[in-house]
Amino acid sequence: MREFDAFPSYPTIPRKADKTIRNKIAASYRDKEFYDGDRANGYGGFKDDGRWGPIADHLIKIYDLTPDSMVLQINCHKGFLLNELLKRGINVRGTEISRYAIECAPFGVKDFIRYAPFTSQPYSSKEFDLVLAVSPVYAGNLTEAIQVLKEIRRVGKGRSFITLGAYETPEDFWLLRKWYTLGTLVLTKYEWVEVLEHVGFTGDYRFDTAKTLGLL
Repeated sequence: MREFDAFPSYPTIPRKADKTIRNKIAASYRDKEFYDGDRANGYGGFKDDGRWGPIADHLIKIYDLTPDSMVLQINCHKGFLLNELLKRGINVRGTEISRYAIECAPFGVKDFIRYAPFTSQPYSSKEFDLVLAVSPVYAGNLTEAIQVLKEIRRVGKGRSFITLGAYETPEDFWLLRKWYTLGTLVLTKYEWVEVLEHVGFTGDYRFDTAKTLGLL
């Protein structure tokens, strides 16, 4: 396994970590308000803004994806990235726990997205050449995180990319807690590496920290 950012870098925009419990309650439903409602309650408009094509091209290049490759994205939201991979001839599958997000997926990719919990993927062992999981690993508690990682290892052939909420100082910890609407498990980088080693994770991972997120 390696620490590696498989998604192209974007300029860090300063963000104020000021989410309240009301914001987190609204986000917890993962419905229209979370995706397309007030920015304090989620994405504030989750749209196909042009970023997904370049990300798809980048993934194809760094993971040597071909028309024979199978890619799974756990927590695929509205399927914008999967749609771009599909346009480029890659076989895709997605799972999502938001029925609203699935309903909003582009027509061409919607049939490839299934409703399923992060901890139980409805696919066979070693079915995918690449598994993407941006945020679902730290969306629950430690027990759930371990199960998500085990599922990634089970359905994948070894190559994967995940993100992990991590802190280095107590101040960083509280900034992340105040910023996240749905992320709940925040560990130190050292603790996350221990968790990854425990499950035998072999893929790539990126730490999302107060610094990388530009939190104030």
